[in-house]
Amino acid sequence: MAGKRDFPTAAVVVDPDGVVSGWSEAGRLLLGWTAEDTVGRPVTGLLADPPPAGFPGSYGTDPGPHPTEFIRLRHRDGSTVDAVVAAHPLSGSDGRALGHVVTVQRWGRRPVIADRAFEQCPFALGVYDPELRFQWINASSGRVIAHSEEQVLGKKYREVLPEFDRSLFPERDDKPYTDALAEVARTGEPARLITVFRPLGSNYANAWATSMWPVRDAEGTVRAVANWGFDMSAEYWARQRLLILNEATGGIGRTLDVIGTAQELARTPVPGFADLVTVDLFDEVLRGEEPPSSPAHIPGDTMTLTRAAEHGAKEGSDTDRPSGHPLRITRAPDSVAARCMATGRSMVQLAGEPGQGGEWAFGPGLAADPAHWPPGNPLIDETITVDGLTGRITVPLRARGALLGVVAFSRSERPEAFTADDLILAEELTAKAAVAIDNARRYSRERTTALTLQRSLLPQRLPRQEALEVASRYLPAGTGAEVGGDWFDVIPLSGARVALVVGDVVGHGLHASASMGRLRTAVRTLADVDLPPDELLTHMDDLVIHLAGDLQPDSRFQPSGESGATCLYTVYDPVSRRCTLASAGHPLPLIISPDGTRTPVPAHPGPPLGIGGLPFEATELELPEGSLLALYTDGLVGGRERGADEGVSELLRVLNHAATSLEAVCDTAMETVLPDDRTDDAALLLARTHALAPDHVADWDVEPDTAQVPHARKFAVDQVEAWGLEEAAFVTELVVSELVTNAIRYGAPPIRLRLIRDTSLICEVSDASDTAPHLRRARVFDEGGRGLLLVAQLTQGWGTRHSTNGKTIWCAQTLQQSEPW
Repeated sequence: MAGKRDFPTAAVVVDPDGVVSGWSEAGRLLLGWTAEDTVGRPVTGLLADPPPAGFPGSYGTDPGPHPTEFIRLRHRDGSTVDAVVAAHPLSGSDGRALGHVVTVQRWGRRPVIADRAFEQCPFALGVYDPELRFQWINASSGRVIAHSEEQVLGKKYREVLPEFDRSLFPERDDKPYTDALAEVARTGEPARLITVFRPLGSNYANAWATSMWPVRDAEGTVRAVANWGFDMSAEYWARQRLLILNEATGGIGRTLDVIGTAQELARTPVPGFADLVTVDLFDEVLRGEEPPSSPAHIPGDTMTLTRAAEHGAKEGSDTDRPSGHPLRITRAPDSVAARCMATGRSMVQLAGEPGQGGEWAFGPGLAADPAHWPPGNPLIDETITVDGLTGRITVPLRARGALLGVVAFSRSERPEAFTADDLILAEELTAKAAVAIDNARRYSRERTTALTLQRSLLPQRLPRQEALEVASRYLPAGTGAEVGGDWFDVIPLSGARVALVVGDVVGHGLHASASMGRLRTAVRTLADVDLPPDELLTHMDDLVIHLAGDLQPDSRFQPSGESGATCLYTVYDPVSRRCTLASAGHPLPLIISPDGTRTPVPAHPGPPLGIGGLPFEATELELPEGSLLALYTDGLVGGRERGADEGVSELLRVLNHAATSLEAVCDTAMETVLPDDRTDDAALLLARTHALAPDHVADWDVEPDTAQVPHARKFAVDQVEAWGLEEAAFVTELVVSELVTNAIRYGAPPIRLRLIRDTSLICEVSDASDTAPHLRRARVFDEGGRGLLLVAQLTQGWGTRHSTNGKTIWCAQTLQQSEPW
């Protein structure tokens, strides 16, 4: 007997009055009605819709397809059957019409062999009516929904498969599939989609590629929706692994920070690949040092690592411990992690029990995995269930032949077992992260070295002087950026003057720090010569050009632009309250008057150091006592998301001229102005000007006659005693005598003697000659040559400074107690 799916063509004999007079067995198979049910009754009683015009006599008698061929018949169970009918005249031997033979064929029927082909197709095939009632499914589709065709025919999809609560069963959400079916039935437009869900009775999520299309009758009306789908889980999960690798490529190693990179590794595979990822590193790696020797050389030892990162799918599973409270992880010699680190090979642990023959039962959905396990994997380990895990992949973290730590990828929320392809993905992720972590470790070591060098080259504390009240701050570039070459300095000069210096070397790293040290030393050396700011920068420009040439392997090449620098050199004289400055490509200082208004600086920055051939301009301006000067580097005011002008305006806003503590002003400025996205060092030097009281300065014009020397001595002694510095009178008398005598003999008028009472007692003798004196050793019978030697022995410092009008020779005596201001 033919099966239900092998319906033959039914034949019905209808007399001239439209009454059924003959009924075939095929009719019973097709519609469920027996001969007893139908014979003697009108044939129109079998129709679910009003009969077409001329039925059955003229129905289907013309050759070719007919627009009214499609008829809906009533099945005995109350359902409808779409069918194609044709009426063939039935005549007797005398030609008399005996009625019609009506053939009935299920609509869409093909030969039985075709039906069997569709039935046995490995793809899931199905046909639904527009209300999503099952009309036909093949065996593969029945296995997917865990129902046979007999169980679902004529029933709506949701009657067979109720909708799950997506909040409780997100992995079993088939709503996109049913929505697409309904949309195809409504619009008549085909659709394609990929759905991921767990079939009924399965613990494994499958990915299905499905195509849907409308089935139309001859009039173009959508009578059904057909679909086919196939399990593309292997391809889908392979694509998901590629997407995770792609995300890892852009997401791991974005910062040159060991902890940050470890956290990126822990976050990337969750939740798409694993439910929990931990990264444990050796302490040496966290400190930027060389990792320890491989544990393979020290078997039997317990290893202690530090939990650098941990990230899980559950809320609150991340670890965020302060650097001072690390989580120590101890690994026993026989632990899986220790064995992985010792052998350098990964290990997969799967929970559960092995199947027959000792083989692990991986479950449905994973049979498409084409990969093969490497030797020793997987390890069936029921102990991991104690930790609530279904599987764990442990991978040693190695880079450039060095062992940095170990990474563990764990699954607990999902029942799917890890596959061999998953092991490959875990190793790829770890390998990418290992290189990034090692780069961060190396960078950390270089950064620490550069910071140590830089801090050793910067002033540890500002020198004591009375011309200015100063405060400073310096912050290296943020994490992930190399150390720059910013520097600042405060240099006491002769005549109670003070030089303020701030500069910035182009580039970053150890080279920038070393270059900064060279330039700072050169500035201090040239400052000791008392060069004017513009001349000092000219000498610095030549120095940078020479340094750049020394760095080139071939002198035919021009000096590298990375060897340049900017510098601002400012000299303040508390006697005249005048400030002289020159800039080599560096931002000019901000000057706030005592009344809070900004003092404009009538100057323009010159070219950066290292350009060569261009002049520098010195600018001089008089400052009221109590003026506030702010010297800074561009790392303080600039940023990727903020312009320098905006940063300068913000710095001006926070500079409180009335603040009693410059240290507090520095703190406020660094906290408020410093950009969050800074990639450069930032330096700030604040200075509040003082003025030397007029009665602490005494000067006298000296006639170019040696007879004036005794008068000069008396003038000096009287002034020193008037200041209450009787203990310095003797030495002052001697040095004044020597300096004035030399000026008269070897200098040129006008000659001027000046005494300054500061933290030291300063004696200056100026004349119009450019001839510089020099210290020499006099022979036994020489009558002269001992004056400067005497000055050098009796005072704590002496020197010469040149000006446009000649030179000044000075010497200074340290005072035990001095209150000049």
